[in-house]
Amino acid sequence: MFISEAWAQGTGGGSDFLVQLFPLVLIFIVFYFLLIRPQQSKLKQQREMLAGVKRGDRVVTGGGIIGLVTKVISDNELQVELAEGVRVRIIKQTITDIVSRGESVRGAKDAEDDEKPMLPPPAPAGERKSLLGSLFGGKK
Repeated sequence: MFISEAWAQGTGGGSDFLVQLFPLVLIFIVFYFLLIRPQQSKLKQQREMLAGVKRGDRVVTGGGIIGLVTKVISDNELQVELAEGVRVRIIKQTITDIVSRGESVRGAKDAEDDEKPMLPPPAPAGERKSLLGSLFGGKK
């Protein structure tokens, strides 16, 4: 007797299915907003950055090598100068970051020279000036 009553109670409507499905839908929504959507926006930014790489940019590769873009060979390939006279061809997708943007290779090298601090000219042998005095024109 008890078994037949239990079977009769178990044949309810479809509301049990919706109640069981709700947590799964909620988990998917949370995953979408916390994982999938931010990753898609990050990939979009990476694609835009790679599309904007031009000659004179200082870039960092996936291996951590910093170099200066000397030539854009094709849509997927660049020529990067690692040291003076050392040029390598790399695939554009290996670039992880653009450290600085440059106008041209010559302009970037001139900018490196401008970064050196300018020191005042040395004082004559008989006259000693302090560093602040030489900067502000005063005498010691």
